[in-house]
Amino acid sequence: MKIMNRILLFVGFIAIATSSCAQTPNKSKAALGVPPYKILNTDSAYVTPADLKKNAPVMIIYFSPDCSHCQHLMYELKPKMKDFKNVQVVMVTFVLQLKAIQVFYRDFDLKRYPNFTVGTEGETYLVQRYFDVHTTPYIALYDKNHKLVKAWEKAPSVDELADEAKKL
Repeated sequence: MKIMNRILLFVGFIAIATSSCAQTPNKSKAALGVPPYKILNTDSAYVTPADLKKNAPVMIIYFSPDCSHCQHLMYELKPKMKDFKNVQVVMVTFVLQLKAIQVFYRDFDLKRYPNFTVGTEGETYLVQRYFDVHTTPYIALYDKNHKLVKAWEKAPSVDELADEAKKL
């Protein structure tokens, strides 16, 4: 019995060590800056971080057009859009159907906000892996130097998000 307990303890230790090591690189990558994404936007053009304005804060929102939490975030964000007018918002999804992304863009009338870019990273999952995203929406806020200020694995209140954006 002692041997079995030692084996189970050893296997448990290996599992914990492996899972904690797997998450460390993603968190350190996020601290480096904006992920090196390449997304296909709603106009069927590719957009990368090179398209971001210098000296302007950035908010990356990893979302899914059919995610109820993502839609809820957008409904709550709508009346507070003025609080984000100086923030470049890049909404990235893994969803391949450009039509679904265009419908999301249209339904939330995002064309009225030139600081919003919405697109798909397709099957690269680069942004998803970069942040180690498990649920949507995932939000990362960067300062004007494009250094990570704060990240949320679950949607914060829009008031909290707006307060953080105002500090930038």
